Amino acid sequence: MRPSLTTSPCLPLCASFGPSDLPSPVRRCSLFEVMATGTPDSQARFGQSVKGLLTEKVNTCGTDVIALTKQVLKGSRSSELLGQAARNMVLQEDAILHSEDSLRKMAIITTHLQYQQEAIQKNVEQSSNLQDQLNHLLK
Repeated sequence: MRPSLTTSPCLPLCASFGPSDLPSPVRRCSLFEVMATGTPDSQARFGQSVKGLLTEKVNTCGTDVIALTKQVLKGSRSSELLGQAARNMVLQEDAILHSEDSLRKMAIITTHLQYQQEAIQKNVEQSSNLQDQLNHLLK
């Protein structure tokens, strides 16, 4: 059913599309009503206006798609970098564990070397005592 052309006047054309862009919620006009009630000149202006708005919307959507693509690529790169960081961390963890093991072994070796040094010092003291005793006996 077509709306009557005599019921109420249409609202003026707004700068953009959408229900929130209307100046007031009084009444929305259909494209048929606008085209049927206007003069050829106003119809041409309406067509140009709609064409301009559509072009603007298409450009905005294109820009948004480009921005979204950049964000997806950036997120993909972030994931790749995060994976590389995790691999590096595992390698570093292995190196740290190996270093810890080497330090433990070095501590054990150091302790053994200290025992050997003490034993050598005691032997040197005993040998000097023995040498003194031997010299005393030989006199």
